[in-house]
Amino acid sequence: MSEPARICVVRHGETDWNLSGILQGWLDVPLNDQGRRQARDLAVAFAGTGFAAVWSSPLVRARETAEIVAAALGLAPPDCHEGLKERNFGAIQGIPKSELAELNPVLLQQILKRNPAAVFEEGETMDEFADRVLGALLEIGARHGGEEVLLITHGWVMDVVTRHIGDLARSTILNMKRKNGESVWLEASGDFVRSGG
Repeated sequence: MSEPARICVVRHGETDWNLSGILQGWLDVPLNDQGRRQARDLAVAFAGTGFAAVWSSPLVRARETAEIVAAALGLAPPDCHEGLKERNFGAIQGIPKSELAELNPVLLQQILKRNPAAVFEEGETMDEFADRVLGALLEIGARHGGEEVLLITHGWVMDVVTRHIGDLARSTILNMKRKNGESVWLEASGDFVRSGG
């Protein structure tokens, strides 16, 4: 059996919608200047890490982060995987949290607490989302046995990863949110995804 891949999973750089508290989901929102600075800072932090490849969500905020880092590290442009997209928040995508506080205060509290029980009308269920994310990690792990890989993705994807590698139930409320540019390491093969220290 080949060695698992070591994968560094990172949340994309900042967008104006992050600052404004607007729910992005599958909507394409570019990085702002601070987000581009964060991407350049990531490249400096990862210099000499020895990544063999960069993968990204196809959404522009993650893809742009990945492109900046890959170019700075002298790596090929990132490969995109649909499975790394943010959770589909359905009907509330593009709505500011301040407006959601009026429309659906219970749902807003669930979102703020990173509660996986949140139900998004016209969006993805927690199981659909988590299965998609973990499927992507298994595929990428299988393709990069024994290599180190950088993966740029989104906040709720990071939540799925955090629960999984921490052996927590999918229903666990984390009460924390990964910052833009924050990372977590894991190991993945075609058979498993586990903590990578």
